[in-house]
Amino acid sequence: MSTVEGAVPSYVDRGEAMSTGPKRFFLVDGDILPEAILKTAIVNEMLAKGEVAKVSDAVEKVGLSRSAYYKYKDGVLPSPGSGPQPVISVRLVLEHQPGILSRVLNTVAAVDGNILTINQAVPERGMAAVAIVLDISRMVIDIPRLLGELRRMTGVRSVQLIGDEKLALEIEQ
Repeated sequence: MSTVEGAVPSYVDRGEAMSTGPKRFFLVDGDILPEAILKTAIVNEMLAKGEVAKVSDAVEKVGLSRSAYYKYKDGVLPSPGSGPQPVISVRLVLEHQPGILSRVLNTVAAVDGNILTINQAVPERGMAAVAIVLDISRMVIDIPRLLGELRRMTGVRSVQLIGDEKLALEIEQ
């Protein structure tokens, strides 16, 4: 068996359904997805936003059969940060001292930033990496000012905007 063949899970080789193992998720460009899956995503968004009250109304608007919608509805999820909600991701390195993360979170809340997720690594050598995803749609200051305030905090060693190279370049200039 070649290396490439060995990289394919055995259930694919046997032609079994891919749902036999734990769920796996992929980030895929919408341009390569089948039309039914894209329309299912649109229906889910319409229902979530309250644009329509019933599935039957939504599928009719997008031109999708109800059976296709029900086949895919639980497998089509929005990606974090998709849609109209402005979202940024920030990576911080914090000193391992009581209260520093709390002060960071309070600073974000004080400017009406809404924290969506926090991921903190176990501290090593007195430092802990933290990744925060923020909804900035109601924030009362701009992103560069928020990042500057975080950088000036005692115990914050570094602050970096991640995932949006264009925005990061604009902020640096």
